[in-house]
Amino acid sequence: MARRLLAAAALLGFLQVSSSFDVKDSTGKVCIIANLTAAFTVEYKSNGQKQFAHFFLPQNATTQPHSSCGDGNTSNSILALSFGAGHLLRLNFSKTVDKYQVEQLTFRYNLSDATLFHNSTEGKVMEASQKLVIQAHLDTEYRCINSKHILMKHVNITFSNVTLEAFPTNGTFSRNTTECSEDMVSTTTVVPTTPKQTTAKHTTSQVPTASPAPTALPPNPAVGRYNVTGTNGTCVLASMGLQLNITYQKKDEKMGLDLLNFIPHNTTASGKCDNASAFLNLTFEKTKIIFHFVLNASSDKFFLQGVTVSTTLPSEAKAPIFEASNNSMSELRATVGNSYKCSAEENLQVTDKALVNVFNVQVQVFKVDGDKFGAVEECQLDENNMLIPIIVGAALAGLVLIVLIAYLSGRRRSHAGYQTI
Repeated sequence: MARRLLAAAALLGFLQVSSSFDVKDSTGKVCIIANLTAAFTVEYKSNGQKQFAHFFLPQNATTQPHSSCGDGNTSNSILALSFGAGHLLRLNFSKTVDKYQVEQLTFRYNLSDATLFHNSTEGKVMEASQKLVIQAHLDTEYRCINSKHILMKHVNITFSNVTLEAFPTNGTFSRNTTECSEDMVSTTTVVPTTPKQTTAKHTTSQVPTASPAPTALPPNPAVGRYNVTGTNGTCVLASMGLQLNITYQKKDEKMGLDLLNFIPHNTTASGKCDNASAFLNLTFEKTKIIFHFVLNASSDKFFLQGVTVSTTLPSEAKAPIFEASNNSMSELRATVGNSYKCSAEENLQVTDKALVNVFNVQVQVFKVDGDKFGAVEECQLDENNMLIPIIVGAALAGLVLIVLIAYLSGRRRSHAGYQTI
């Protein structure tokens, strides 16, 4: 699925305190030591409707017995953490001659846990996994203070305040550090060479050899308005800011990150429609994104089923042409005749290397009245963003009330003492 609700997950992560875990072999020697915070966002169904659960890795999570130091504490160690009603987060570590890595991360979650998945109608155990999520040099601690997002089908995990090490020499964190790319971002931006020239704004990132001066990530893309006309008039009407996020391998075998903001007035829209499907094709310079919408006739709803991406990567890329597609999505869903709207950033996961980020999106498909959007169906994230300040405000109000009651109670006891004297 697309990456969803990252802003909420990041906020939750920074509000949560880090938890500490370790794994020891039969002799008591430590093979994994970790301090981390993890915030989860999980998509599930409730009476046929898409819902999202947000929760932390709790501080009372426990290291499971099948956590292991592997064969002779030399490779293939496992950190397995259980919490709640049958939820399991597992990190499989391996090592090479000079590095260790989380070779695979797996999250197993129980949808019958009503405390986390309210009104879930699925009631089964699900599993999501991702490969090679962390890599560091041996005899160094891996550190990542900023949010690191792990994107999987129906699940997003946001790690933050992470310090971990596998196969430590002395059973404690090493003095040397491998920092994550989220903490050490070097950016190079291609800007117009003359004031009148309009060019794509690319940002490429890598893990540098020395700490660079902090640089800002590119701004959110401008919002453009696009439409597709069929035999019966407008069949797709969309308004959104569009950003492409590609992770690629460079010629020196390191990983790079390419961010491209679409510029609306330099973007051309085309497409086609029939009774059950619609395509919106957006082309900006050498980059093309195709959105495939379909109609669910039984529920009378439209949704985004597929995204296809093709682009030319920076010259440092090992493979200059990048292509990817995902035709098993279920995003941007609304009733036919209405429009889907989301003010927050949404992240559509094409593959583990490609994301299409949409900002301030509003889209309507199949039944469109000219160039006007119909009634709005807001995304869950916008509703949650409205709820978070209310919860925080209520918590602060409760704290103030407790302090006030304690103060008045103290004054009452004090006055009672004076009357006795």
